[in-house]
Amino acid sequence: MSHISIYESALDQTAANYVALTPLSFAERTAAIYPDQLAVVYGDIRRNWGETYDRMVRVASALSKRGIGKDDTVSVIAANIPEMFEAHFSVPMCGAVLNTINTRLDAEAIAFILSHAEAKAVMVDPKFADVVDRAVKISGRRDMLVIDIIDDTFEGAHRVGHITYDELLAEGDADFTPILPANEWDAISLNYTSGTTGDPKGVVYHHRGAHLNALSNIVTWGMAHHSRYLWTLPMFHCNGWCFPWAIAANAGVCVCLRAVRAEPIYQLIRDEKVTHFCGAPIVLNMLAHAPDELKDFSHEVKVMTAGASPPAAVIANMESMGIEVTHVYGLTETYGPSVVCAWKGEWNDLDGAQKAKLKARQGVKNVALSGLMVANPDTLEEVPHDGVTMGEIFMRGNNVMKGYLKNPTSTEKSFNGGWFASGDLGVMHPDGYVELKDRSKDIIISGGENISSVEVEDVLYKHPAVMEAAVVAKPDEKWGETPCAFVELKPGQEISAKDLIAFCRQNMAHFKAPKTIVFGELPKTSTGKVQKFVLRDRARALTA
Repeated sequence: MSHISIYESALDQTAANYVALTPLSFAERTAAIYPDQLAVVYGDIRRNWGETYDRMVRVASALSKRGIGKDDTVSVIAANIPEMFEAHFSVPMCGAVLNTINTRLDAEAIAFILSHAEAKAVMVDPKFADVVDRAVKISGRRDMLVIDIIDDTFEGAHRVGHITYDELLAEGDADFTPILPANEWDAISLNYTSGTTGDPKGVVYHHRGAHLNALSNIVTWGMAHHSRYLWTLPMFHCNGWCFPWAIAANAGVCVCLRAVRAEPIYQLIRDEKVTHFCGAPIVLNMLAHAPDELKDFSHEVKVMTAGASPPAAVIANMESMGIEVTHVYGLTETYGPSVVCAWKGEWNDLDGAQKAKLKARQGVKNVALSGLMVANPDTLEEVPHDGVTMGEIFMRGNNVMKGYLKNPTSTEKSFNGGWFASGDLGVMHPDGYVELKDRSKDIIISGGENISSVEVEDVLYKHPAVMEAAVVAKPDEKWGETPCAFVELKPGQEISAKDLIAFCRQNMAHFKAPKTIVFGELPKTSTGKVQKFVLRDRARALTA
């Protein structure tokens, strides 16, 4: 006879005590409590939370009237403008799934995504109207609803759609009841990976993960209520690391920005009293080397950075001008940042260089992640916590994707033995902090020795003439591979390849120092990451 626990008998989930987690609830709550609180700033546009939520509901209503609902995909190709922010709520509010597309993709790649995602509608920023028009024609999806976003700040726009965003808004009802998920495992968004080694993979997020990672952002970063967040990170990238939903929970302010340039960033930090922003190390580097006359703000500012490991020198430069750096790590598959370099008070007394070195580590799991380890990818046996032994980084928790859309083979492969396999290589320090060493494909194997490209880049960044650096493997008849460094110098600076190699040899093991230096501008993605696959091709061409 089976025993029923006293805590299970007649204590069931009901509508009174169980509601599916969803970040959509954040916008509703904030609009109800703080309707007059500023929500969105963009040029001359200033909208409060009451107005912003009304727009979200009306667009959701209009999409619903047009037959778009549960598990239909709605794509958006837009810069960091108010309509992009609103879509993070309006699209799932009608039961649909939001698909934000990288604005730097070509028409063929966008066509693939629209077809693979089976998009029922696509919202188009005027800046990307031509490429989307071509993509829709390539896809053959003549039935897809194309919605033109009209932006008065963008000149030379022309319509390619069936209806404008404002016309769609006018079709909606203000009293529409948003459709909240019956199951928090339901899909809320679809994000495609870069696809540098083939067709991009569609990463599916669920409401539960989006809800938890958004709240984790606030806790992890210690965001004060009504924080003022500047959009330098693209909202199409991992849904802006879940910050559209985090800002709604925070009752904060979205300061929108089209172009990521030093002058408008510093102007908005000063004029809008921006408290928080995110960006890749390349963005931090750009800001650190901007003219001093732009840096005329006096309030506390925090930046969250991720992507390639930020060189300690870049972190030190940012903090020297009063911008506090928080280093995070994650992947599209983990809702953006899921690991954080949590700061400890006892580190405050260290000197700047020591602090920057500690902050360059990726860190520990955020409050939404359940497990983080560095292990042998074949046996899943954890590596020693010695800061030296390399292994693959694995995660598990509610902020890990549902899986890859229509790709069960890749989904199964990535979920290795109950863990998500990141494909990144790192070490675990004795204090439990992870440090990323490289993508597995970026490790340079020279004469049987593993060389971390990140380690070589860190040394290059220490040279006062170096603005940016990226290191990849160059085929070599004798050694198999040798480090090849692509370097962009600061304006007005000069140094020979020979002298820069000598500098590296003075600051690291000789076999790790680059054998080749190529000077010039580095190719980057729209999120500021260096395109190492382009550099690998260039390095191979040097040996041809």
